[in-house]
Amino acid sequence: MTYAETLLWSRIRDNKIGYYFRRQHPLSNYVVDFYCHRLSLVIEVDGNVHADNTVQLQDQSKQESLESYDLNVLRFTNEEVIKNLDGVVESIREEGKRIEENLLGAK
Repeated sequence: MTYAETLLWSRIRDNKIGYYFRRQHPLSNYVVDFYCHRLSLVIEVDGNVHADNTVQLQDQSKQESLESYDLNVLRFTNEEVIKNLDGVVESIREEGKRIEENLLGAK
């Protein structure tokens, strides 16, 4: 894991924010940084290499593929995680609540 991924993992592991996440989890033909089965939520943390046009196209294809399986995808940059870890964790928590409300409304 990258430094940013390690920081984020330290805050979301062991159900610390109310949702159980797995790290480096295989989904379809991909391995995602973090995954919560209950929410069908993928979290990707992107480093500098993701600024490259070719990598951005691969990321877009990966995200579209994951979303085609009705997975929710959140993306953060390494910089966001390192400089605003509390804000990133809060964004994840809010997305979890939004997804749960949608799931309850669908029943």
